[in-house]
Amino acid sequence: MTGTSVLALRLAGPLQSWGASSRFTRRTTESAPTKSGVVGLLAAAAGIERGDDARLAPLAQLRFGVRIDQPGTRIRDFHTAHHGVTGTSMPLSERFYLADAVFLAAVEGDHTLLTGLHDALRAPAYPPCLGRRSCPPSEPVDLGLHQDARLQDVLESTSWQASAWYRRRRPAPKTLTVLREPDADESAQTADVLRDQPISYNAARRQHALRSVVTHPVTTPVPAGGGPQGVHEPFAALDALEDENA
Repeated sequence: MTGTSVLALRLAGPLQSWGASSRFTRRTTESAPTKSGVVGLLAAAAGIERGDDARLAPLAQLRFGVRIDQPGTRIRDFHTAHHGVTGTSMPLSERFYLADAVFLAAVEGDHTLLTGLHDALRAPAYPPCLGRRSCPPSEPVDLGLHQDARLQDVLESTSWQASAWYRRRRPAPKTLTVLREPDADESAQTADVLRDQPISYNAARRQHALRSVVTHPVTTPVPAGGGPQGVHEPFAALDALEDENA
């Protein structure tokens, strides 16, 4: 495994939206972060411009996986807009989001590349967002760089990342769902496909290819404290007060 590392991210916020097949006035969201969305977050942190396909390519080749730690709730909103010059009303569109969701995402690849991305996350060129610009994370997304590690191992061993209020109200589940790209030793015949392999983010010609996704459960890794270690919860005090008054 020399030269290969895994960069882990905690994706949590009031709203997230990870579209893979949105069209026209209906903007849907997947139930978990897409590779295109997470690679876009990393590219923004690294200062890669939308039309720079050459700099995007190494990031797109990273092996990607995600674990659903807190599934959240799917909600629908309606969006209206007006043309800035003419004032003409634009078509009404439906926007779907995941509210109060938490995910563990990870990318596996060259250690040098991931070291640069790790540094970029801690001082991003552009603010990170959870699928859309209107969906900022509630805290820093960096969960650390694991050198000489495997994607599967990080997704299985990283402590359960659910929010403090969620852990207080629900017992830890026995298993969590992982969606990841198969490794070289796995058969692609048992995998699903999703069109979220980024090729170009150029606004005039965005391109995505199909990629294989393996779905399987992993035992929930809960530390002695009952939840994620070292996670900043800015609203924990308010949640505790709400529980006391309930």
